Amino acid sequence: MSTLKAWVHTLRYEAQDIISVELHPMAGQSLPVFEAGAHIDLHLPGGLVRSYSLANDSQERHRYVLGILRDKASRGGSRAAHEHLRVGMALDISAPRNHFPLHEDAHHSVLIAGGIGITPILSMARRLNALGRSFEVIYLARSRSSAAFVEALRALACPVHWHFDDEAGGPADLRALLAARLPDSNTHHYACGPALMLSAFEQSCEALGHTNAHIERFAAVDIQVADDARPHFTVELRQSGKSFEVTPDTTLHKKLRELHVSVPFSCEEGICGACETRVLEGTPDHRDMVLSSAEHAANTLMMVCVSGCKSERLVLDL
Repeated sequence: MSTLKAWVHTLRYEAQDIISVELHPMAGQSLPVFEAGAHIDLHLPGGLVRSYSLANDSQERHRYVLGILRDKASRGGSRAAHEHLRVGMALDISAPRNHFPLHEDAHHSVLIAGGIGITPILSMARRLNALGRSFEVIYLARSRSSAAFVEALRALACPVHWHFDDEAGGPADLRALLAARLPDSNTHHYACGPALMLSAFEQSCEALGHTNAHIERFAAVDIQVADDARPHFTVELRQSGKSFEVTPDTTLHKKLRELHVSVPFSCEEGICGACETRVLEGTPDHRDMVLSSAEHAANTLMMVCVSGCKSERLVLDL
């Protein structure tokens, strides 16, 4: 996947352990169009590549704004962003990708943010506000001091339910909040935040009959290897003409890395979609959190960073 250059225009303290990074295009260039809910890959100092959601108005063409939490469990990406990014620094970025699209024609939208999950939610709120659509925001955070983009959200003058754990005496009862909103076939619910919150959101929506439920993960959850997954299979890369064996002591991801195959790995956890690859033959063992169940069943695409194989042979469009 090709990259483009952008430069760091602004670094801003947004909340405890959270900064925003405003990127501008290089002189004489423009940034690709994006839709609310999209993210980009950011190539950080030290060679790390990480995906971050875009928080700004999707109609803007002169900038991208990212929100980055300094995560204590970071594998190095958020730490590199907080410690090494500097104003004026040129960086490689990817074009925007969107696995969390906004249904702009919905009768009503409920946007739920947990902590740093506010980044794509804010972009959605800005878009719905510009369109004059009906929507509301539920913003959950551990404390006011850890809640980013609060003023930007307040500037929209939209309905917001604020919940701060330290003031309320504990986490929000998400099911109760969702139960206050009657099921409607043309209402869409969106959630981005920690894994526990997203699990509660999905379970609550299913129990309450909220059928249009959408999530965006920024941390992977463990997906077990399928019972019929093969520990040993052959892989053919159609474009490059390479073939290799995957055995119990390695993975598809590791073999592609060893062979220096041109795959844009980013999260390496099956949540960002950067390594999406066409499957020409064979049956993948899907272990990602990007593709839908229908896309998994079709077996025409796979995330090669985490997935395996259920057939003896796998042919990829690489």
